[in-house]
Amino acid sequence: MESITTSSYAVHFNQRGYDALNAHLSEKSYSKIFILVDENTHKDCLPAFMARIQGDYNFEIFEIESGETNKTIETCVQVWNVLSELEADRKSLVINLGGGVITDLGGFVASTFKRGIQFINVPTTLLSMVDASVGGKTGVDLGSLKNQIGVINQPEMVLIISDFLKTLEERQLQSGFAEMLKHGLIQSKPYWDNLKKISGFLGMDDFIYESVVIKNKVVLEDPTEQNLRKILNYGHTLGHAIESYFLDSIEKKSLLHGEAIAIGMILEGYLSKELQGLSEAELFDIKHTFLQRYQKTIFSNEDIAAILSLLKFDKKNSHGNINFVLLNAIGVPVIDVQIPDELYHSAFAYYAE
Repeated sequence: MESITTSSYAVHFNQRGYDALNAHLSEKSYSKIFILVDENTHKDCLPAFMARIQGDYNFEIFEIESGETNKTIETCVQVWNVLSELEADRKSLVINLGGGVITDLGGFVASTFKRGIQFINVPTTLLSMVDASVGGKTGVDLGSLKNQIGVINQPEMVLIISDFLKTLEERQLQSGFAEMLKHGLIQSKPYWDNLKKISGFLGMDDFIYESVVIKNKVVLEDPTEQNLRKILNYGHTLGHAIESYFLDSIEKKSLLHGEAIAIGMILEGYLSKELQGLSEAELFDIKHTFLQRYQKTIFSNEDIAAILSLLKFDKKNSHGNINFVLLNAIGVPVIDVQIPDELYHSAFAYYAE
């Protein structure tokens, strides 16, 4: 499988990834190499990863707790302190081996430690493979508010090792699959139609590859998210607010990122029909596809009010406007759409039908 070249690095797959990593480590002569993991990737992924490293290097393994609740500045401080205690310098390397929390946080830690040291991402979840592998977004949450603190900074390379998907439970795979479906909705109806036919998660390499190609194409055209790159946030304006609300609620079970975004894509599909001319047939297709795969969530009026209050924190907002990405049709997105207040409740009512 050919590597995918971004503006400043390459995404390598499977054996080609290990070959590229070993060549890179051999050439660079890093002073120290730190591998950031959580308890799951430490147990399930690190042994297989280390077995493929050729050469004698000074590795330091640092484990943080898994989960979105640990994607915080406080965790960053812990990692920065460990890097300092272990005498990391500007010629050190951080390898982030894990899902989106690890790659987002680890990339941010590396980008800010001593004003920036190099890092490599090895995403181990389907979500991080198709979403965090391209674009250079790093960062952490601010309380329950998603990705409020961070920078755009590129890794040295990304390795996508599909064998790591075997370590995941079905729910985590479904979460990542939501982002793949999003790629079809915003860029390619044929890809959307092909993804709908998938019943399991074996042999996903070609689909993962196509998702990375789609995201890379968008990011190459707009690396700092001034215009086109915003389309990658379809479903995320309401989806992130839903995710944050459930993350912050003591009484409710948290939703995984893809589960919340799946709801957001249905809601924003409805808004697309009302405001941008998305057809009834395509809206039904979107709703039916997601509800086949993702359990419906019940929202009270109080839930909806609290979720809507979080929209003001969305990163796409400017000049007091809440800006949405909507669809003219499947594969045809439009950015910077403002929503009349009365349509929000109609969208939730449509989802609940």
